[in-house]
Amino acid sequence: MNLGVIFISEMVGTAMLVLLGCGVVANVALIRTKGNGGGFLMVNIGWGLAVFAGVIVSYASGAHLNPAVTLGLMTNYLAEGKTDFVEGIPIDGASVLTYIGAQMIGAIIGAVFVWLAYKQHFDEEPEPANKLGVFSTGPAIRSYGWNFVTEVIGTFVLVFVILGFSYGGTPAELGAIPVAFTVIVIGTSLGGPTGYAINPARDLGPRIAHAFLPIRGKGGSDWSYSWVPVFGPIVGGVIAGIAAVGLLPVIS
Repeated sequence: MNLGVIFISEMVGTAMLVLLGCGVVANVALIRTKGNGGGFLMVNIGWGLAVFAGVIVSYASGAHLNPAVTLGLMTNYLAEGKTDFVEGIPIDGASVLTYIGAQMIGAIIGAVFVWLAYKQHFDEEPEPANKLGVFSTGPAIRSYGWNFVTEVIGTFVLVFVILGFSYGGTPAELGAIPVAFTVIVIGTSLGGPTGYAINPARDLGPRIAHAFLPIRGKGGSDWSYSWVPVFGPIVGGVIAGIAAVGLLPVIS
């Protein structure tokens, strides 16, 4: 195993996640699609299965697909005395930057392919907010502090449960299924206030793509909100990594 394999694995997995995840949002939100008006539950299920697909194609790297997961695992592993993310990949600055850089690039690539798949519908959609909503999250009620708290809580749940799989000995035969169900339940339970980014790359990468793509009548990319779905998940992931050290060995 080397950092090149890690980079490709994380890039492809994150691109797949964003292509299918943002794709289901496009199907629900954009005008004249077959899934238009499918509702938030359809989005939640689509995102869960998008994570499933992304994890399946990126097992080589451990399928982080999310900077908050990478940083949460790093925090937990170092506290537990572990030295590698996966066999042959030490936990250090180079590996962390490789994971996060690949995730960001993959997220941008996935978002570009969503635009290509739905190009005609983007052209016909009259509402700029619906176009931006395909790429990035936004709050139902804009309150930066409380929106931040929501993202911290949602991401804490994601990373804490992922770590729980290893502590609790989740059967390997289940593969990516538990992660998919976790994402779905986070969306249905905690996704209402912010649209649940719970992943800095998932939000920032497509937001960058929205900014540079030639989308007809797209409007602004809402950069004033963009820090919330980046730093909220990072804080939540790190807290989960720390909390798991003391709690999971006792309760799992």
